[in-house]
Amino acid sequence: MAGELNNVDLASDPEAGWFAKDEVVIVVFALAAGELSSHEGLNRYAVGDALVTGSTGDRWSVSRARFDARYLPVTPLRAGDDGYYRSRPIPVRAKQMAASFAVARSAGGDLLHGAAQDWLLQYAPGDFGIVEQARFAKVYRPLMQP
Repeated sequence: MAGELNNVDLASDPEAGWFAKDEVVIVVFALAAGELSSHEGLNRYAVGDALVTGSTGDRWSVSRARFDARYLPVTPLRAGDDGYYRSRPIPVRAKQMAASFAVARSAGGDLLHGAAQDWLLQYAPGDFGIVEQARFAKVYRPLMQP
């Protein structure tokens, strides 16, 4: 396993591109704090956070504070209810990594691990995710510069 990436900024990386997720997911809102294991590492969550199951069976958590900005309920579902949600087409910087790596989800956050050919995503400065190559190919679409 390669070392942990620090001070990463994909905005200045010429090998990074713009992509958007296009996926319908199943969401359950947490009734208690806890943690779940994703392919990339541990995801801790608080009461009210979204526990997401993607179309490829992958699971992860999204803080409640960030969820509404990233997902829309699929009609007739109401926002905040458990059920199906569609990802908003939010541009994200992403780079396919040549070697295995690790990165913190956010400052002081869970440490995620990626294998060679997995994708490093940067949602905002200091805010990262990792997506396995096979999943990335199924749910992310390239964008022109936003």
